[in-house]
Amino acid sequence: MSQEVSHVYFVPGMAADISIFEFIKLPKEEYITHTLPWKIPYTNESIKDYAKRMCKGIKHKNCILVGVSFGGIMVQEMSKYADAKKIVIISSVKNKYELPKRIKIARKTKAYKLLPTGVVSKINNWEKLAFGDFAKKRAAMYQKYLSVSDKRYLDWAIKNMVCWDQEKTIDNIVHIHGDKDIVFPITNIEKCITVEGGTHVMIVNRARWFNKNLPKIFNDNLH
Repeated sequence: MSQEVSHVYFVPGMAADISIFEFIKLPKEEYITHTLPWKIPYTNESIKDYAKRMCKGIKHKNCILVGVSFGGIMVQEMSKYADAKKIVIISSVKNKYELPKRIKIARKTKAYKLLPTGVVSKINNWEKLAFGDFAKKRAAMYQKYLSVSDKRYLDWAIKNMVCWDQEKTIDNIVHIHGDKDIVFPITNIEKCITVEGGTHVMIVNRARWFNKNLPKIFNDNLH
């Protein structure tokens, strides 16, 4: 009896291009992978309405949704409208209580509105801002992967991450988190699969771990 193929949809992190998944290779006889790039939000669009628009890119029922960082928040919102059998979030949070203190303060003070997203959107060469070989390599990586620089998108995404209001963790979710994540420190995270030495960008630099473990994670509790 042939095994049914699962469709897996990947959503990248905030401002990130779908190329962050370029090193993720899953067994082709078991999985067909799809990537969902960010859309430019409409004026005053709610995260719920945006999630519904993102769901238009999903063409298969009983799929698996995978999101990184803010993409992890987005796939949780999308799962409320899509037919998904499992949600996997990476380097993300499952509810507003897992957000770090600085983000909670930014929400309370509305400091997120002061971020210079207009300046960021005009930076075409990150390497010119870097000093030293290591910094230049990191800047080159940012240049490659953080390609969604539209000010409307950045303002919208930052606001909706900081002000995300989900209180109850949704069902069928698996959380993968690095113990060296400085964006969302693991001290705030409950019930996750911990990747030792994993940072916030481990989807890129720890791709081997994901290629080895994602099929097992996808299959757990599905059959």
